[in-house]
Amino acid sequence: MVTYKKESHIRSVIKGISWRIIATADTFLVVLAITCLFGKCSVENAIKIGVFEFLIKFFVYYLHERLWQRAFKDGVVTKRETLFKTVSWRIVATSMTFVISGAVLNSFNEVALYIALTELFTKFVLYYIHERVWLRLPLGKIRKFFLAKK
Repeated sequence: MVTYKKESHIRSVIKGISWRIIATADTFLVVLAITCLFGKCSVENAIKIGVFEFLIKFFVYYLHERLWQRAFKDGVVTKRETLFKTVSWRIVATSMTFVISGAVLNSFNEVALYIALTELFTKFVLYYIHERVWLRLPLGKIRKFFLAKK
């Protein structure tokens, strides 16, 4: 049995895809709810913001993952470390949400701000849970799954 000291690149990519699916669904619902609260309900804008976030944040998420791999040198990730990682991601991601929302809505107003602030809380919880679930999947399992298919 081979022990991997850090996540493989493929694991980071798959983890990024799984996170972006969860996060994009949340973004869609948050944008729809906030725009409706302001009397400007727009499924189209919710989809646009979700798609832009998926594409842009996927790459930023991957970089964030790889940087944190350097921080977890001992191979053990505590709940406290997961919390720090969650906070660092939320700072980056919420800032990006404000910019993307403002760009799509053509206004960096309270609607874009409320979208970013709402997802700050919803995604904080979702991201933390996502991280803890992925920690339960032993390193190397993803790699073995894909190598077994060849």
